[in-house]
Amino acid sequence: MINQNAPVKKLKKVLVVLISLLLLILICSFVFVQSLKPDYDGEKNLPGLEKDVNVYYDTYGIPHIYAENEADAFRALGYVHAQDRLWQMELLRRVAKGGLSEVFGGDLVDTDKFFLSLGIDDHTKKTISGLDKESDMVILANAYLEGVNEFISEGPTPVEFYLTGLEKEPFSLEDVYNALGYMAFSFAMAHKTDPLLTDLKSEWGMEYMKDLAIYSDSSTVWIKNYRNATADTIRTTITARVTKALEKLPVPMFEGSNSWVISPEKTKNGKVILANDPHIGFAQPSVWYEAHVSTPTYEKYGYHLAGVPFPLLGHDRKLAYGLTMFQNDDLNFYFEETNPSDSTQYRTESGWENYMPVSKEIKVKDSTSVSFSYLKTRNGPVLNGIAKQIKGERPIAMSWMYTIHKNEVMDALYGISHAANLKEFESALPKIHAPGLNVMYGDAEGNVAWWASAKLYQMPDSVSTKFVMDGTSGKQKPIRYLEFSENPSAINPSWNYVYSANNQPDSIAGMLYSGYYLPENRAKRIVELLDAKNDWDRDSTSEMILDGTSTVNTALITELIKLLDVSSLSDEQLVLVDALKNWDGSYALDNNIPTLFHRCEYFVLKNTFEDEMGEERFQQFLGTHLMKRHIAWGARMEEGKWWDNVHTTDFVETRNDVVLKSFADAWYSLIEDFGPDPSQWTWDKVHTLEHQHPIGNVESLRSFFNVGPFPVEGSREVINNMSFPYDTTGVYNVSSGPSTRRIVDFSDIENSISILPTGQSGNPFSKHYKDQAELFVNGKFRKMMLNQKEIEDTSESLLVFKPEQ
Repeated sequence: MINQNAPVKKLKKVLVVLISLLLLILICSFVFVQSLKPDYDGEKNLPGLEKDVNVYYDTYGIPHIYAENEADAFRALGYVHAQDRLWQMELLRRVAKGGLSEVFGGDLVDTDKFFLSLGIDDHTKKTISGLDKESDMVILANAYLEGVNEFISEGPTPVEFYLTGLEKEPFSLEDVYNALGYMAFSFAMAHKTDPLLTDLKSEWGMEYMKDLAIYSDSSTVWIKNYRNATADTIRTTITARVTKALEKLPVPMFEGSNSWVISPEKTKNGKVILANDPHIGFAQPSVWYEAHVSTPTYEKYGYHLAGVPFPLLGHDRKLAYGLTMFQNDDLNFYFEETNPSDSTQYRTESGWENYMPVSKEIKVKDSTSVSFSYLKTRNGPVLNGIAKQIKGERPIAMSWMYTIHKNEVMDALYGISHAANLKEFESALPKIHAPGLNVMYGDAEGNVAWWASAKLYQMPDSVSTKFVMDGTSGKQKPIRYLEFSENPSAINPSWNYVYSANNQPDSIAGMLYSGYYLPENRAKRIVELLDAKNDWDRDSTSEMILDGTSTVNTALITELIKLLDVSSLSDEQLVLVDALKNWDGSYALDNNIPTLFHRCEYFVLKNTFEDEMGEERFQQFLGTHLMKRHIAWGARMEEGKWWDNVHTTDFVETRNDVVLKSFADAWYSLIEDFGPDPSQWTWDKVHTLEHQHPIGNVESLRSFFNVGPFPVEGSREVINNMSFPYDTTGVYNVSSGPSTRRIVDFSDIENSISILPTGQSGNPFSKHYKDQAELFVNGKFRKMMLNQKEIEDTSESLLVFKPEQ
């Protein structure tokens, strides 16, 4: 007799097995995911420690490290930094030594070639060989690296390493210096500008160049020097108180910044207030890792770059400091001349010299290694065939201050982070040769200061570094390097504040220092707001750092709107033109005027320059600070070479023609994109921010790794500088902006405030991966905690590191 229930029983057994397997897979997956999370509590042995180190994590995952000595503290710092940011640290150390193709494949080979040719890695090796291994800086840096490497050895492997198949490898001092070298190059603008200007000059002549804002307009707001500070006026308690290669970079570029420091005379509580928001390319994880380190001899609440032990931004109870980009010209290009009879030689004023050949090898994921070579001259690497911006057969070499001079940047970072007062702080700054930095300072004694820190130089008269220069004669080299005392600076100025917004500093050493400074927009607004008020406090300063108004843009509209022929406009257009005329320059998400303004501005640029430049060079131009400086300056130019469209041979266009055409182009492009109802052209539809993780470029992983997108207020070249590139899409995806917003108030130092764009952790399984993202876009802040009792009482967890038994 056949058992009718046998198939059912068999099916049930199969289902039980399948369900059991599914549960097992789910349990294993859960356990695996849990194993990838950072350890924020418990006890761990950490080799090299002398005594226990307690790490309290606050509610935003920021470590507060308490140790009995500095070496122990930095060892613990290295471990906790690595467990939250190892993947970021891995990518950053690979840029300078051409190691990105090994992670991402052949698409990054050109990027690796470019960065290898810059010579950062070679310069690092030379620097390391000359270090005093017994110096305090090196000892603490190595302690930090020991902590990083202990995590690499014993901690969980970040998920990105599994996804890319990359093996973890120990970190060394070379990696630290290479990370700083990449930072130094990312500040540079000459590679985007000088070859382009030289190319345009060659084709169109100097008449066209004169009609470009190549140099800063003397009628705009410049940063003022103040040279009257002496030992008697310093306050104490005793006295008064490249473009293609760069496009694929999986790490952010450094862009610009704001900072201001307000003297006691202009604050409500009679104490210094420092504000700083360095502008850097948005990415996930965000650039800065916050850590509070406290020992009996050292305390600092600091902001660290991935893999760098000493904070670039920081404060304690005595002093605070921040940074903006100086934008000085520290990178020059030179035409070389090859010997027609011997291609291994190039011309100099004393005869022919031999090119120096350099060979490198790049490892490529899932492919064979790529070997490449390039030539070097006395001026630097020859970039033809390597840098996208360098075209033509005539060799062009690049001279960069970073690789020319002795590298003491790490010593400078150690010095400023360990300074106890203004004099000690200032004494460390001459060691910063590149990148050029505006260093902002304030202290509990009432001092405020700004220094432009860089190795500056003087060129021969009539030589412009904004074009490719002659490398054969030796007559277009720097004739001297300036002493640090000649650099722009201001200490306790009579106007009672210092600031920087990447704009032109006033004259130094009897000359204006050449650079790639940004226009006055942010600087003008900062000065307007600071001058108008003498009772600043933390709340009003935090409002100011979120300010999104541009008075330069409204003045530009006032100038150009007069040129519109209102008789040719429709009623709907007249309504918006009237709204444009009355616009206050702010960028609310529900406002349609910012959308119309930027669409018009783009078409004015396109209709002015693209006919002469062509599409490719016009796109390069849009990526320069030159373009930003030219907008307001050029719009005021009633007559100029660029206004005429060279393709219309029977008609000479004027500024009026360009403005009328651009308004029409903008109007009809907005109708095409958003429909005929102007009320739908709101800023939130075009201005959005998404923090992109390198692996988030894979569409199926985008929602897991990336953070956002969010509609965001602000715009480019306002204080809340949510910047974006112009392109043909008319969509303004925010590419860079405040990498943090910090307000340090010495009247209530324990309640100073800050925010990160996404979160403290770079581990996507951590609860702190994106827990600050919405706070950031909504203009909110959180405390930077310093009070030990408050930290212990409110901490989320405690991680204890113990000496190895």
